[in-house]
Amino acid sequence: MIKKIILDACCGGRMFWFNKHHPNVLYIDKRTHLKGGNKYRPNFTVEPDMLVDFRDMPFEDNSFKLVVFDPPHAFNAKTGSVIGDYYGQLDKDNWKTDIRKGFDECWRVLENYGILILKWNEVNVKRAELLKILPIEPLFGQRPGGRGYGGTHWLCFMKFV
Repeated sequence: MIKKIILDACCGGRMFWFNKHHPNVLYIDKRTHLKGGNKYRPNFTVEPDMLVDFRDMPFEDNSFKLVVFDPPHAFNAKTGSVIGDYYGQLDKDNWKTDIRKGFDECWRVLENYGILILKWNEVNVKRAELLKILPIEPLFGQRPGGRGYGGTHWLCFMKFV
């Protein structure tokens, strides 16, 4: 059995993965979603390898070489809606605490000199506001003023020691 060296901490429907069953990736999420549960996307599923909340992961420190963190980013995303089913829901009152806990957990399980990729969409929270709650600055991503596709941003961090 191959040791999983990559963690997708909020896998959802694995939509950005070219290989949705890559043998080196551990796909986790705190939710499941069965096929046929969304009338707009009847084949959409959320089937993590493990049911795990990104704010409290059961993995040892320094366990993964690469961590992908694509947390929920929309407030009021209703179950049964495309956004709610695809991405889950961000708690409007606790989002800063939840995202910071999630980032800290991803950082904890990341190996020294490992890479953390954070995907964020500005549907409710701007990138600048997100960056204020993170403990470190990204190495690169879209520059201030630059917008990703539909407000989506990819940010890269490296765990220097």
